[in-house]
Amino acid sequence: MSLLKNKWVLITGASSGFGAAAARAFGAEGAKLLLGARRVDRLKPVAAESKRAGAGEALFHELDVSKTSSVETFIAWVQQNIGGQKPETGGLHVLINNAGGAHGLDTVAGGKDADWEAMIQSNVLGLLRMTRAALPLMPHDAGATIINIGSVAGRQAYEGGAVYGAAKAGELHISRTLRFELLGTGIRVTSVDPGLAKTEFSLVRFKGDVDRANKVYEGTKPLVAEDIAEILVWVASRPPHVNIDELVVKPVDQAAVGKVYRRKL
Repeated sequence: MSLLKNKWVLITGASSGFGAAAARAFGAEGAKLLLGARRVDRLKPVAAESKRAGAGEALFHELDVSKTSSVETFIAWVQQNIGGQKPETGGLHVLINNAGGAHGLDTVAGGKDADWEAMIQSNVLGLLRMTRAALPLMPHDAGATIINIGSVAGRQAYEGGAVYGAAKAGELHISRTLRFELLGTGIRVTSVDPGLAKTEFSLVRFKGDVDRANKVYEGTKPLVAEDIAEILVWVASRPPHVNIDELVVKPVDQAAVGKVYRRKL
């Protein structure tokens, strides 16, 4: 039997990409899902797919991690749904901080405040808000896990990536800090840092420009959301005394952020 069966798993940014794939993957393990995202209309089919995959529950609610009030409302909803399962008897077993993303690829000289603020709000402050709100619901010494979705951009600079890279470096630093602060509780903290992955990431970054987004992956075989989802399940299902601190995942076609092998079309 899966170690995740009937365990509550909370996934932010679950309406697409890594988050939606994670919902289906954890659902296949029999976990009970709490899904949050801004696009509630897209959460409904994800929840249905997760339920068909085998999820014990697949519940969803609107969540905008860039707003403290939205996070607080969401966590109040979580508490209502996990009911009497207090941390010492069950509670929230896995928190996946996936909500985030990049906005634009401008240089610092040409950057826009709205893009900068959106990236810091979701990738950094949103992660902090969710973690602060969810921690009281997580059991100690029972293999509970916080998984933060980072990026290779948090480890290596590239032109046009100053703020997104800074935000993901912030995620990595927050993850490392949490390991100090939670030492002795048994709550595990992992940063999973993907490289080139074909999701809606580039479409969002380039504000709906499909042609520009497709060129990012042209001639390559990138990661897909399911690759990362499988890893998230593996991380969360390690024995309680085992923590996967940091995990960098890139496709074979990528040696570094700016070094990608492209086949001739």
